[in-house]
Amino acid sequence: MARLTLYNVFVCLGVALAAYAYGFGFAVFGTSIGQPGFYQYFDLDRNSIIGAVNSLFAFGSLVGAIIQASIADRFGRRKALAVGAVWALVGGALTAGSVTISMLIVVRIFQGLGLGMLICLVQLYLTEVAPAHRRGLLSGLTAMSLAFGYVVCAWISVGTYSSTNLTLQWRLPLSLACVGPLGLLICLPFVPESPRWLSWTGQDDEAWKVISRLHHDPNDPTDAAARAELFQIKAQVEMDKLEKPGYRQILSKPSWRHRAILVFFIQFASQSTGVLGINNFSILIYQSLGMGGRMSLIMYGLYAIVGTGANWIVGLTVDRVGRRTSFLIGFPLCAICLLIEAVLQSQYLGTDNKAGNAGCLVLLFAYISVYEFVDVASYIWPAEVFPTTIRAKGLGITMAGYFLGAITYTTPSALAFKNIKWGMYLLWMGLCIVSTIITYFFIPETKNIPLEELGAFFGDEIAVHLTGDEDDKEKAEVVHKA
Repeated sequence: MARLTLYNVFVCLGVALAAYAYGFGFAVFGTSIGQPGFYQYFDLDRNSIIGAVNSLFAFGSLVGAIIQASIADRFGRRKALAVGAVWALVGGALTAGSVTISMLIVVRIFQGLGLGMLICLVQLYLTEVAPAHRRGLLSGLTAMSLAFGYVVCAWISVGTYSSTNLTLQWRLPLSLACVGPLGLLICLPFVPESPRWLSWTGQDDEAWKVISRLHHDPNDPTDAAARAELFQIKAQVEMDKLEKPGYRQILSKPSWRHRAILVFFIQFASQSTGVLGINNFSILIYQSLGMGGRMSLIMYGLYAIVGTGANWIVGLTVDRVGRRTSFLIGFPLCAICLLIEAVLQSQYLGTDNKAGNAGCLVLLFAYISVYEFVDVASYIWPAEVFPTTIRAKGLGITMAGYFLGAITYTTPSALAFKNIKWGMYLLWMGLCIVSTIITYFFIPETKNIPLEELGAFFGDEIAVHLTGDEDDKEKAEVVHKA
């Protein structure tokens, strides 16, 4: 079994800045709508324009998610990360410097394109460098770092709310969205290329240099497990290269199309829990529950802390609990929380009943806690199930589900919360129930299985099996001698 080394952890933490950049960059607009200076400067209506800006950001991210695959496959994962980071950095700077609402909308789309690239590429890279038995933890850094971006953004906005400079209230948080991409660019020179991409492009010597350092076993001078891992990667890549790795082929080959449908479902279902509608407009929700001004931002910050804490707990245990099990815990518990939230808001929304409003808040906090079972697994499972030759494109399809879900649920959410109020929670509850049923029948467990062997779930031929009843170390030595 390939080892998890400290070097492997440091590399993954550096690349995880891409997810932090997305989390902060996505959340920062949600906190901006809690700043009085934001509305005053742009002369905005609180409901109609907010949904439009969020949806256009999601559209830009969707485009980024699709185009990242061509760059990552042709030039490598590391160079693609650099392109996405530069794009997000420039977009963040332009967003912070916006002087008209038209400019804000256009550059927010531009920023979204770069961040959409990064949120795909971070999953791609982390999955390809992680050992099988710790892949959930390392790939789960995507969700964990994204959530941390939410927390940092929330509390920065709490701090800037007290500023007497109304423009500083929202411009400073928007400008700090540049920190994540800049940090990633600083780390990338020290990050190795993905060994799976190197092997796919015929650079086997370089692939060995990388994998022997990432998964070096100090107790084994021959690094037999790492050599067996590379042997399996090379054998599977050679088999997969017989198929042309294009979007058309993904949709025409049954085993690839099966995966494409499932990963699209997973991310769209994740957004169908209502998480983006609640997150993006939580400031407005808190205000509707009687908490205005700075208090609504503080509540958002506490909400982010609770969600991130739960996220990290799930991320640290997902290799033991499993991806499928996490989904089957998260979806039904979200449905229960949404149902109770709808009942409470139907009785207490707009009233002065402190106990009732407190109950509404408690349920929102409970909801975001159980949602993290879905969130963490939704960034791990899709990145695992595709072969190396189409993994980048598969993640493009995955995140297309995410961003189409974002557009579907953020565009009407502000007006929906204003008009049908608690009825939105009942809609999301029903969708959670549907997602539970589909997951139970169609989503297989992937924990602790090498990436190259997961194709067997979908009918693909496997070149080399390293898992089974034999001791992994003995099997690795046999494969190495072969």
